[in-house]
Amino acid sequence: MSGEVSNGMGGVVVEVEGERERVEEFLRRLPLEIPPLARIESIGGEEIAGLGVVGFRILASDARGQVSTQIPSDAGTCADCLREMSDPGNRRYRYPFINCTHCGPRFTITRSIPYDRPQTSMARFAMCAECQAEYDDPRDRRFHAQPNACWECGPRLTMLDEEGAASAEEPVGAAIELLLAGKIVAVKGIGGFHLVVAATNQEAVIRLRGRKRRFGKPLAVMVRDLESVRRLCEVSDAEAALLTSSERPIVLLRALASQGLAAEIAPGVPWLGVFLQYAPVHHLLLEDSGLRALVMTSANLSEEPIAIANDEAVERLRGLADAYLVHDREILQRADDSVLQVVEGQSQFVRRSRGHVPLPVRLLQETPPLLAVGGHLKSVFTLASGRRGYQSQHLGDLESVASADFFVEALEHFERIFQVSPEYVVHDLHPGYRSTAWALAQPQPKIAVQHHHAHIAGCMAEHGLRGPVIGLALDGTGYGVDGHVWGGEVLIATLTDFERFAHLKYVAMPGSEAAVRQPWRMALGHLHAAIGERVFDADLLARMKVSEADARLLGRMIERGVNSPLTSSCGRLFDAAAAIILGRDRVDYEAQAAIELEGIAEKNIARENN
Repeated sequence: MSGEVSNGMGGVVVEVEGERERVEEFLRRLPLEIPPLARIESIGGEEIAGLGVVGFRILASDARGQVSTQIPSDAGTCADCLREMSDPGNRRYRYPFINCTHCGPRFTITRSIPYDRPQTSMARFAMCAECQAEYDDPRDRRFHAQPNACWECGPRLTMLDEEGAASAEEPVGAAIELLLAGKIVAVKGIGGFHLVVAATNQEAVIRLRGRKRRFGKPLAVMVRDLESVRRLCEVSDAEAALLTSSERPIVLLRALASQGLAAEIAPGVPWLGVFLQYAPVHHLLLEDSGLRALVMTSANLSEEPIAIANDEAVERLRGLADAYLVHDREILQRADDSVLQVVEGQSQFVRRSRGHVPLPVRLLQETPPLLAVGGHLKSVFTLASGRRGYQSQHLGDLESVASADFFVEALEHFERIFQVSPEYVVHDLHPGYRSTAWALAQPQPKIAVQHHHAHIAGCMAEHGLRGPVIGLALDGTGYGVDGHVWGGEVLIATLTDFERFAHLKYVAMPGSEAAVRQPWRMALGHLHAAIGERVFDADLLARMKVSEADARLLGRMIERGVNSPLTSSCGRLFDAAAAIILGRDRVDYEAQAAIELEGIAEKNIARENN
């Protein structure tokens, strides 16, 4: 057959001509034989008069009109590229930026669409003759691979010392020496920097926690292959499929007792967050060092955005990292690692980011252009238009000015690349959320949504339901329509409305937000409501690590309603139980008490099943 193909703002346009049987065969095979990273949302077609062309041409992209096509998501290094990188006879032997149309950076290096090299941070790297020949050859695996490069013409690694001065040493080898010596190395990857230490070095992990101010919260571990994962954790077929997918997410797995990693990686919980290498430099670090595993955590102070630029990393990570393994390919969009888990055989997102963003979520119905700004913690936004919702990468908690700036930076990027100007802004009812404050300052009409109705409506949309449904929303904090703190709700809901049918009994939350950080306060709140004065029993207070003086002070606060808002939160109920059962008086990260309680329950269930 003959014809032509091009990228347009509305998608890929293909014109083919030939005998009818051949055209029909082409249409049958097209959706079945797409490249690994291709995503077909829909196929439409019409019959037109033959053009009389000979051969098949690829035309220049058409950047006119309304955006309808997508930017691909970032993908882990494919098997073909790994074979080439390991082959001493290949011209890309050990090249830390090897990629092809089946793998490599996409979203994180793209300024605008159509997704072509001039719109990426690879524009400054002019391809050498050999790379250009691959790029121009439709039979080559690197045909129109926008980040295509090699040792001759592409990006390079550099090693910087703790002051940011370049080292003349071989970068990967220098980084490995530091890791083996127990040092912390900031490594620039696909969506930003990681802080990296050897996962078997307890002292290094403790030092990393202290510098990063991340106490208690589990750290992710990168290993070289699936067999290495199986030596550390229990791995089901569904979990193995997630680990080896092109998205290469962190997957939460049940750790084996004899794993041999530093105990401080995931203290107090039976799970381990594990992922496989997804950038070529990760493969080089693990394979050359002989290390079993690397702790790789976002390069930032706790709750700040991940660092992406070399100068930014040296400035922001001063005092955190002992050295920096950097490169000169600019990261245009920050993207933390995605985190998933398998529950009852089904994968569930804990954090949707690198590898999945900015692929759209298909909406149930047409919607006008709108922006939903999300919550205050674990923030994301969604920019929607028509039948597509473009969810941002994980933005973190909007506690700092830097996080708020990242929110605006990411939103401007999404509005630019998808050419969506919101006509409405949707926000949470909570007046104290930074996202709500930002939304209320915008000129567009606003739509306020109750927090738990949003949870249930989101679940309905995910499963194609319009309602009414009985929805259970069990979480930590949400602003209720009665002004109290909700979090243990049964709602009769449609997509547009709800009735509060039932909820957990209100109890006082003495100290307000302090009760989130100090679970013993919630324990006193629940016990005060349940048993009154008996809450001051000496043995009970000792179990919760609370003095009688502090307990009686909180009791007076509860009775007088001083700084003790009422809550129906299920999360706060778990906190209370953890304070009584585990003696957990303080938490270092959100939901720590509940996670540790769940961990004990999981261990007991496993013991009973065995």
